[in-house]
Amino acid sequence: MLRGKTIVLGISGGIAAYKAATICSKLTGAGANVHVIMTTSATKFITPLTLQTLSKNEVHIDTFDENNPQVVNHINLADAADLILIAPATANTIGKLANGIADDMLSTTLLAATCPIVIAPAMNVHMYEHPAVVHNMNLLAERGALFVDPGTGQLACGYVAKGRLAEPEEIVDAVSNWLSKPQLLAGQSVLVTAGGTIERLDPVRYLTNDSSGKMGFAIAEAARLLGADVTIVAGRTSATPPSGIRLVRVESAEQMLEEVLARYEQANVVIKAAAVADYRPLQRYGQKIKKSGDILHLELERTTDILQTLGESKQDQILVGFAAETEHVDEYALDKLKRKHCDFIVANDVSAEGAGFNGDTNIITIYNKQGIVERLPLLSKAQAAERLMNIVAARLQQIKDDSHDR
Repeated sequence: MLRGKTIVLGISGGIAAYKAATICSKLTGAGANVHVIMTTSATKFITPLTLQTLSKNEVHIDTFDENNPQVVNHINLADAADLILIAPATANTIGKLANGIADDMLSTTLLAATCPIVIAPAMNVHMYEHPAVVHNMNLLAERGALFVDPGTGQLACGYVAKGRLAEPEEIVDAVSNWLSKPQLLAGQSVLVTAGGTIERLDPVRYLTNDSSGKMGFAIAEAARLLGADVTIVAGRTSATPPSGIRLVRVESAEQMLEEVLARYEQANVVIKAAAVADYRPLQRYGQKIKKSGDILHLELERTTDILQTLGESKQDQILVGFAAETEHVDEYALDKLKRKHCDFIVANDVSAEGAGFNGDTNIITIYNKQGIVERLPLLSKAQAAERLMNIVAARLQQIKDDSHDR
């Protein structure tokens, strides 16, 4: 999928810059025409001659090195690129791009680009988790940038933590996937809920469930890869959310309902993958409940059914619900789809090996009003999410075609 594609490879000044040589070599070997832009700092870690030899193209460093009077270099590169890859992307480069700063060859080219941008961050874990960096990455994701998450490993500073540049093979695969995937959800707004909600008894105790958020996060990532503008509303999660996707954190079912409803009218697709509490304590204590006797009686009340609320007020949105069952999966899933006015229900038997909470795999069946759309075998959650989003995209296209036929 890279043959004949023009890739601009931006290299910023971190120790991981040495890996850019492998990335450049793999891109070139896959048939891409690679043009390298280095920051001045990057040249302290790896020489321009190395990248020139591997790419077979001139390496660009200084904005004012205009060797061809027929073109303006940074504009010409931005216009020619099918995709721009920044690897490694330092906090500084990410901050410049997020805030529209153009003070070197790489940042001016990025500001002039209209093609997809793939960003592979690499930095110290505390820098990566700093609110300013997180804000900048979220801002770039809202504008359509794709992030290749850093890995966990030995960092140059001595820490063993997240922040290590993803492996070159993973980065090249991400570039290939981006260029090969049809943007079936381009222009569509997708809202995904993920994780479990928390219903507090007192300041230190609460009711929750085992949801990790992995399936919801995988769905959000799959939707973004298809070109959608994605927002995640997430409760308690143990999984790491995908970098650079708009993330709204909530705690309780009521808070999740409020945040979802605030965005519902603007959404084209809503996927309710969160495990929302059905009940909450009737009374929430302001202070820690003290031990008194052998038995503690709790009264619970129903929470508002978010999926049903959305179904009852649904207009043109495609609404996808989830059903985690332990028996009679087909029967319960189809009943839920009908009662809650969903377009699709995704159901699984959480008691089956490989299909429960917290794992990296799932076994799902997708239903619509006509019955079973597809039974999927044991797949990674990323693969299952990709299949689901392709089915949703096909439904959107069918609606569009039907409206044109009228």
